[in-house]
Amino acid sequence: MDEYSRFVDWDKMDINVQSQDVKELTCTEFQELKQLARQGYWAKNHSLRAKVYHKLISNIPCRTVTPDANVYRDIVVKIVGKRTSSSLPLPEFVDNSLVPTYCLNAEGIGAVRKIILCIANQFPDISFCPALPSVIALLLHYSKDEAECFEQVCRILACNDPSKRLIDQTFLAFESSCMTFGDLVNKYCQAAHKLMVAVSEDVLEVYSDWQRWLFGELPMVYIARVFDVFLVEGYKVLYRVALALLKFFHKVRAGQPLESDSIQQDIRAFVRDIAKSVTPERLLEKAFAIRLFSRKEIQLLQMANEKALQQKGITVKQKRQNVHLAVHAENFKSEIVSVKEMRDIWSWIPERFALCQPLLLFTTLEHGCSLSRFYSHSEGHEPTLLLIKTTAKEVCGAYLSTDWSERRRGGNKLSFFGTGECFVFRLQPEVERYEWVIIKHPELATTGSEPENHASPASSSLSSSTVPTDPSDRLSPFLSARHFNLPSKTASMFMAGSSECIIIGGGDGQALYLDADLNHGRTSHCNTFNNQPLCSESFQISVLEVWGFRD
Repeated sequence: MDEYSRFVDWDKMDINVQSQDVKELTCTEFQELKQLARQGYWAKNHSLRAKVYHKLISNIPCRTVTPDANVYRDIVVKIVGKRTSSSLPLPEFVDNSLVPTYCLNAEGIGAVRKIILCIANQFPDISFCPALPSVIALLLHYSKDEAECFEQVCRILACNDPSKRLIDQTFLAFESSCMTFGDLVNKYCQAAHKLMVAVSEDVLEVYSDWQRWLFGELPMVYIARVFDVFLVEGYKVLYRVALALLKFFHKVRAGQPLESDSIQQDIRAFVRDIAKSVTPERLLEKAFAIRLFSRKEIQLLQMANEKALQQKGITVKQKRQNVHLAVHAENFKSEIVSVKEMRDIWSWIPERFALCQPLLLFTTLEHGCSLSRFYSHSEGHEPTLLLIKTTAKEVCGAYLSTDWSERRRGGNKLSFFGTGECFVFRLQPEVERYEWVIIKHPELATTGSEPENHASPASSSLSSSTVPTDPSDRLSPFLSARHFNLPSKTASMFMAGSSECIIIGGGDGQALYLDADLNHGRTSHCNTFNNQPLCSESFQISVLEVWGFRD
């Protein structure tokens, strides 16, 4: 065995990991290192992996005063005293039930608790860090002694590079990461999300397990492969793998009844036994096949979720509000949708707004069929929800991320605005949510014999200089550029409004057009996506409602 075997119970380890093939890692270029990490270059050699981890962690930029191995040797006896390792109480910021053993021997299992206590002593600002026991247990496999493991974990915790997020250390950061994961699931795992909504009272509670899947339930050989890439590429890798786990869970379990009374327990059990259905290589392959948002966009989404939590005073751990109950049956009344249907819509909206309650802003039954009154009642509210019931009993709508007052920026021209969080949906005759696309072709919003009526102003506002054709020229438009002082080229077009009409660019080629009198509308869609249309190509409006979001 090598010098990094002190804490390992080799009888429990995969024999392939004990390979002693002579390998060296000489590359320093990020792209090459990333490729090697994804391929598992050092995964089959225990000693090489230890040396790579040491090198990668040593290169993490840290605070000037970061506790090292010598600090551990100085404080461990004082903190632990004569107590046995198994009797050591863990700090509140970790979950006592989630201290994985990862094929550690008895000395290693005890060392995990000792190191946690010493870290709590040196990092008093940590208030919530459920992933810490898993990280320590994993790094003990690749450390010569407890002090070396302590130093490596401290460097990860003390990273001071604002662009390099590693481990959540506060409840605010953790909770916003759960909301961000929920937003990503809503976009990238819609089939799985639909299942979660159907079988769970609180979807966010299910998604709040996402770090537990990785740092708690995932077997040692899997989390080690994930950690290989995580040390090179950062936090985004964790989102990717968690999304892949959810996709595999849905694929394997689709159509089957729950094995327990809780979808949370079923997912945990699936992840624990993942070796029965998915190899580590296949898991990572699936994870990196997801065309995820850029790191910058995920940071922006995380910022937005943190801000929403702070505004609601949710910064410390507390009993979670059932998100579905944000739509209270006794306070909700709509002429278009039921409470259950509104709760279904609530499960689609970004997590930071799912904390809010619906507020009726405008209804044609009370305020009349006037576009100007529609604007006057809707302006000043962001986001808003548009609901439409047709005379043919069809029900459709749109989630609109941006204040309608933005339309004035275009002067008298039909002005396009909005963000990639916009989407359109149908509730009757069947439920369907359409993924968003940018309105690059305004002619989608016109049909039949009237293409010239409104196409020209839209076309004039969508010149090639306005909408870059190369996606690499800008961020994909998930969040509003103006919220984050981003360059104007990151802004995109999903909504349009003038005194004559409203156009909403939905997803999968769907587009919704409403006339100024709010009595008539029409839709257009591309058949290439094999989706049912949003509603009839031309329809009469029976009732139209606009809902805002109340804290």
